[in-house]
Amino acid sequence: MFGADKGRAARQGGNGLAIGIVQARFNGDVTNALAAACKAQLLALGVAEKDIGHVLVPGALEIPVALQALAEKGRYDALVALGCIIRGETYHFELVANESAAGVSRVSLDYRLPIANVILTTENLAQAIARQSVKGADAARVVVEMANLLDHLS
Repeated sequence: MFGADKGRAARQGGNGLAIGIVQARFNGDVTNALAAACKAQLLALGVAEKDIGHVLVPGALEIPVALQALAEKGRYDALVALGCIIRGETYHFELVANESAAGVSRVSLDYRLPIANVILTTENLAQAIARQSVKGADAARVVVEMANLLDHLS
């Protein structure tokens, strides 16, 4: 709790939160595992299943525009970006990683909305698989914590 709480009790966990998830279909085995871990953790934190929105987009570059569309609805307390970019032989990896991350940050700041950015950027598929469950669950914990923090600060 912060010093100047103004008598308001801080919400704990995910009770009463609405969370939107945007998932890239590219590298679908990994992103499906990210989404499953994220949803399971959100439910464990008390977010109601009916309050979890989930949309699919083709790839990481399309994630920010879908996040923006969800943010504009004003329905969600926080959002999650899920994707997987695996380094290839060309500069395309850097382009997709940098531009998707910049877009996610821009939406978060423009709408003052917490977004857990879990667009994995790995050297190979083995690294992505090693991170998929842990990072999906981390996304849920981060987004719930940040939604509660921003609610408390407002």
